Amino acid sequence: MSRPAFNRAPWPATRLRRMRRDDFSRRLMRETVLTPADLISPVFVLEGKQRTEAVASMPGVERLSIDLLVREAEALARLGIPAMALFPVTPQEVKSLDAAEAWNPDGLAQRAVRAIKQAVPEMGVITDVALDPFTTHGQDGITDSNGYVINDVTVSALVKQATSHAEAGADVVAPSDMMDGRIGAIRTSLEQHGHIHTRILAYSAKYASAYYGPFRDAVGSAGNLGKADKQTYQMDPANSDEALHEVALDLAEGADMVMIKPGMPYLDIVRRVKDAFAVPTFVYQVSGEYAMHVAAFQNGWLDREKVILESLTGIKRAGADGVLTYFAKEAAQLLSR
Repeated sequence: MSRPAFNRAPWPATRLRRMRRDDFSRRLMRETVLTPADLISPVFVLEGKQRTEAVASMPGVERLSIDLLVREAEALARLGIPAMALFPVTPQEVKSLDAAEAWNPDGLAQRAVRAIKQAVPEMGVITDVALDPFTTHGQDGITDSNGYVINDVTVSALVKQATSHAEAGADVVAPSDMMDGRIGAIRTSLEQHGHIHTRILAYSAKYASAYYGPFRDAVGSAGNLGKADKQTYQMDPANSDEALHEVALDLAEGADMVMIKPGMPYLDIVRRVKDAFAVPTFVYQVSGEYAMHVAAFQNGWLDREKVILESLTGIKRAGADGVLTYFAKEAAQLLSR
């Protein structure tokens, strides 16, 4: 990124506060503008009808049955939100060591995709490609006898999962597993099965973060994972250059978009990725970020409306083309005022 040439006249000929004095001039020179079109709403779907469950660690977020999720999709579309990211809450009885439920054509995610696309065809549907909601141990892949996630076996399972999502009508498949080589394998399968328009949003720089706890509660994998971690496949939070290698590999393998996750603690990574590759770059403002914001709001420590919009604007300013955020619906409502 080239640096601007600072050749302004010295004070008092230059007074930068002049342009800040009035609302009209502040708006005229605003460099980053947040709109509902920048937002993606992550949603949790569960079995049943007319059913909701509150996520205790994420106040204001609910798991929804498919019929209610369709109504939510309609509301999001009216607000101008272009896409939603779907995360299934898999019943414990269908979880297994091989995660076979992940590619069941009549699985929860696949049925939810079909229902949303039938009711709200203009809504972009993004599906999560990872095995943690489907494994009895809560890891994102298939493990050996020592609990180590086996890369290539897992990739084969992810290919079947992603292909089943495309066949159900998903617009975007989003591998969040961090296995090596999975983007290329998924792209090959999509092409071979005629899904040439299905986009891949690669979670390219997904860090082994402590900010994911509430999400694991929401999808029901926290209890299965227990005290284990995911450091053998998710990235070390201390690393930055490695993220560029991950992004480069995913793009070379056929990713259409890349993701950095989490958001606020990793905005330097967002900026580096956008400057280096200039490709569609997305950020996930994750469950832990949401939960700590809401806790501060509930305690009266922060102004809810202002902080929601400021946090999302900051992510976009860093280089994000779009943000997955649990504040998507509320932010869109605020922006429409």
